[in-house]
Amino acid sequence: MLLPRLIVISAPSGCGKTTIARELLRRHPEIEFSVSATTRARRRGERAGKDYFFLTKEEFTSKVQHGELVEWEQIYDDYYGTLKSEIDRALNGGTRMVFDVDVKGALAIKRKYPHEAILIFISPPNMQVLKQRLARRKTESAASLQKRLDRVPMELAQEKNFDFSVVNDDISRAVEEVESIVGLKRTSRG
Repeated sequence: MLLPRLIVISAPSGCGKTTIARELLRRHPEIEFSVSATTRARRRGERAGKDYFFLTKEEFTSKVQHGELVEWEQIYDDYYGTLKSEIDRALNGGTRMVFDVDVKGALAIKRKYPHEAILIFISPPNMQVLKQRLARRKTESAASLQKRLDRVPMELAQEKNFDFSVVNDDISRAVEEVESIVGLKRTSRG
């Protein structure tokens, strides 16, 4: 069996997809991270070209018009997308790559790369836990937090369209489950 080259992890905000993706990368340095493009402001500690490619709305629109994005979407007040160059880097470079993207973006990647991509949906144990996680992050205003919560039902409804689903009720167990799904063996570093 061929291992999937494009490991696409998605979830509603606050479910732990970024934490799981980062832990996979820490445990498996042979895997690369797909850096998404966004028009949102950089958060404290984020680095351009490592966490995101931070673009102006004009730069993002230009990339859309020139077919440089595999998928893109406006989420809240900003745009997010996957650059075609990131997927080319994985497929042409012979590497495996982890994608940390929104639900619609994950489905778009699968449509365009059905044989190379595996979709893993990370779900919360329940809505109360999800609300607590989002509130603890303290990365946005009350209005922005509510927008994220309003989007959750749509995102949860897409779970059935994913190849696998993992409940993140324990981060260590969730990471191990993802490792198993994508054929990674836990290293002694983990």
